Amino acid sequence: MDSLTQIALGAAVGTAVLGRRVGPRAALWGAVCGTLPDLDVLVPYGDPVRTFTFHRAESHALFWLTLAAPLLAAGIARIHRVADRAVGVSFHHWWLLTWLALVTHPLLDAFTVYGTQLLLPFSDYPVGLGSVFIIDPLVTLPLLAGLAGAWLLHRRCPRTAERWNQVGLALAALYLGWTVAAQAHVLGHVHRALAATGLADGRVLVTPTPFNTLLWRVVVMDEHAYHEGVYSLFDRDAPRLEPHPTQPTLLAGLQHDWTVRRLAWFSKGFYAVSSGAAVELSRASPRAVAMPRPMERAAAATGDVPDALPIVMADLRMGQTPWFAFSFVVAERRDGAITRAPVRQIPTRRPPPAALAWLWRRIWDENLPPPAYSSSQTRET
Repeated sequence: MDSLTQIALGAAVGTAVLGRRVGPRAALWGAVCGTLPDLDVLVPYGDPVRTFTFHRAESHALFWLTLAAPLLAAGIARIHRVADRAVGVSFHHWWLLTWLALVTHPLLDAFTVYGTQLLLPFSDYPVGLGSVFIIDPLVTLPLLAGLAGAWLLHRRCPRTAERWNQVGLALAALYLGWTVAAQAHVLGHVHRALAATGLADGRVLVTPTPFNTLLWRVVVMDEHAYHEGVYSLFDRDAPRLEPHPTQPTLLAGLQHDWTVRRLAWFSKGFYAVSSGAAVELSRASPRAVAMPRPMERAAAATGDVPDALPIVMADLRMGQTPWFAFSFVVAERRDGAITRAPVRQIPTRRPPPAALAWLWRRIWDENLPPPAYSSSQTRET
């Protein structure tokens, strides 16, 4: 989840454990501990694929966080030792607060589709329920409202302040439960719709579209294509899926390449492979993007196609065609031969603001035609 939600969750957990005894200090330390797991983004892993797939690894593992909790709690207790004696707070209270604030961070992350390696060092399986978009106001706002009520009332009416925070936590938890139930409903509907089609045996991914859990993105994989569409909880008919080609045969000689295997594993098989002309975006920091096929054909006609064409793996779980958050150049095709290449991440292509307006309208109208955007409307970051 986003940083604001994790800070709010940590602060709410801290307030629930020690808010009545130590006041705002509980929220402060809860927020700090709730943020710590994401500091792994500062670790230099060496290349973009390692950075992508080692995020939410050891720093999000319940085992390692449990071991770290008493060490952090000892430091916090030492800082507040004199003040804690006056209110009867011991090291064990700080230990409980620290542990809960730490472990609730990866547990919340596991509701997103990214993949959180909760079970290290016993298993590196990236848990990703995919029932919540990475930013969802209905998770964040109850936590913030509960904290605001607790902050305003903690001196005048401690019990009421405590209830505000508890209600905020309860509402956020209930909403997370709702997302799992809604996802299961959509998944069941999709499987029933596919049962009588040629995609009955395809692997299915169902994730929410941005900022809501009413409109869901559906991806179905088969051998030569991925099929993508959206489904609203208010739709009456089966989702309409549009096929998009993928070329897994381009990786035929790279089955043992670590980068290729790592991306295939981390994406749980939901990836697309393509080849296109490379465009250098920065001389100081060269990055490549896959050129759309019409542009590639035009470049070929004018003789401007580079000698080596990049082979790109795109994680289909995050984003939507043609805007994927994580795509990587993993190899190059030169004179018909495919060879390994330095790993490069393709800059994220963000949809135009009109795309969000379309999503909102699509929730209520299943007959709304899909938008048509030109490549000039997309933004690269």
